[in-house]
Amino acid sequence: MEESQPAGNRARSRLVVPSRSDVLLRNFTEVAGGPMGRRSEPGVVSPGPFTVERVLVLLAVLAALAGVLLKGYCRANGWEPPTHFYATCYSDFPELFRSRGLADGAFPILGGQFEYPVLIALVAGLTAWLLPGTGASEGRVLAYFDINAVLLAAAAVVTVLATARISARRPWDAAMVALAPGIILAGTINWDLWTVCLVAVGMYFFASQRLVPAGILFGLATATNLYPLLVLAAILLLALRTGQYRPLLVTGAAAAVTWTAVNLPFAAANFSGWSYYFRFSADRDAGYSSPWFAYNLLAGRLRWPGLSPAAVDLLAPTFLALLCALIAFVALTAPRRPRLAQLAFLLVAAFILTNKAYSPQFVLWLIPLLALARPRWRDFLVWQGIEGLHWGAVWMYLGQVTSAGSSQHNLDMPYYVLAVAAHMVAVAYLMARITWDIYDPTYDPIRRHHVDDPHGGPFSGAPDRFRLSLRRAEHPILPGKDPTHA
Repeated sequence: MEESQPAGNRARSRLVVPSRSDVLLRNFTEVAGGPMGRRSEPGVVSPGPFTVERVLVLLAVLAALAGVLLKGYCRANGWEPPTHFYATCYSDFPELFRSRGLADGAFPILGGQFEYPVLIALVAGLTAWLLPGTGASEGRVLAYFDINAVLLAAAAVVTVLATARISARRPWDAAMVALAPGIILAGTINWDLWTVCLVAVGMYFFASQRLVPAGILFGLATATNLYPLLVLAAILLLALRTGQYRPLLVTGAAAAVTWTAVNLPFAAANFSGWSYYFRFSADRDAGYSSPWFAYNLLAGRLRWPGLSPAAVDLLAPTFLALLCALIAFVALTAPRRPRLAQLAFLLVAAFILTNKAYSPQFVLWLIPLLALARPRWRDFLVWQGIEGLHWGAVWMYLGQVTSAGSSQHNLDMPYYVLAVAAHMVAVAYLMARITWDIYDPTYDPIRRHHVDDPHGGPFSGAPDRFRLSLRRAEHPILPGKDPTHA
């Protein structure tokens, strides 16, 4: 078995070879001579200069270059509606640079309203200050995009390396992140890769049981986006299951202190500008590609009653709470404690499916989590293909509704709604497969090889001290009793 230790060399663990452990990749290798041979001893025999991490960095850099090339039309002709939609090269960077005063030296939050958290405002403002001159000339707009694209490429590389190191003996799983079509297509739409990077590094520190650095990274990530709080919620569920609360308290406290330290100066300097992000998020209507927006489109066509903004404000958090309650039920009733990445993926996916808005770049949030939760290339590629179709459908639809563009480039509403539904079904399918893995670890690509939770840090190998029983005949699990050894 590919997980076994080689005789005579116990100091270095043998790596899991994707061409042996994944059926899809094994079939692809037939054109190149088949899977890697058993005598190659990966992780023991030196690969020379082509270490796993160096190859992953190279793949990530090539993917970043491909992402910039996709923006080639706009880089050459400018970002103007509706062509930046039809050329599928839209990015928020040029629009925000021109419309939020960045081109004229205004600093986000401190100098006005900005609909992003403080660390994103800091990145947006500092990268604008790096540009010489003033005004929103074509050259300055292009330079602003390029500077942010380069920095996001660096963030993507760090994300890949962190994912590889979290994966321990499965570093090649990080190739899903390095080559993800979602990152190539959506990596430079907005600054979300900064959040993804901080979460990945935070999970690496947590897996290494460095709880304070992990909390600091989670706090910084929450200062760029609110969804990292769901990773802390996953840690909470594992703390309940194991009865070990110190990891939660230390990590959570470090995250809270860090978030406060980052936000307090901005709040003190301009409270109205600082709080605008929270007001904007609470007051916004249902956004493009959300289930609520798609329903209203169908309702308008079929003459059904639509959803008012007040109804969406009620339904979105209600459905999120219900899904989170179901995930908590899964975490507390499974025969064996779920892995951290599994719970994190389920919670973030639940947020994506119920949120008032779904932007194409939100797919970035799930990619590293899936590489850790369920590293199976077939499911990953099918999901990414569907997300790619949705990505294209969004731009064709936006070109029509925002600019009344040429009809030959437009996408009729039913096909756009179908693309939104396909994206939701694909994410729900991944959630179902991960839930199945939790209840039956023989299907879990990680645990099927007698590994507990390489991502769980202090929870890895911990006994289950609390579990809700689904059968009355079963004896309740008491504190101190490990059901895995019963």
